[in-house]
Amino acid sequence: MAEISFDDFLKVDIRTGTVVRAEPFPEARKPAIKLWIDFGPEIGERKTSAQITAHYTPDALIGKQVMAVVNFPPRQIGPFMSEVLTLGVHDAEGGVVLISPDHTVANGERMC
Repeated sequence: MAEISFDDFLKVDIRTGTVVRAEPFPEARKPAIKLWIDFGPEIGERKTSAQITAHYTPDALIGKQVMAVVNFPPRQIGPFMSEVLTLGVHDAEGGVVLISPDHTVANGERMC
């Protein structure tokens, strides 16, 4: 993988948000959940689709803090417009585990 400069890294705006709404996304090609995430007063609420059904249900996600890239352009995913990229890592079976702070922090806090 190519190295990048610290200035390149700073261009990626990764923020903390709290899931305020979550719904199944049956129209998606791969199993997914639609999320509405509150990123605080500066950014507001944004929505996204995430392929996280291996470990999460919509009800279990409400109130969960997550990390997401908030400065990618919106992307159409089927009938749904995704506005952020929620971050996660694959487990040994290929399921996605969300990245989140291990202590509660303010919504909109930027990763440093």
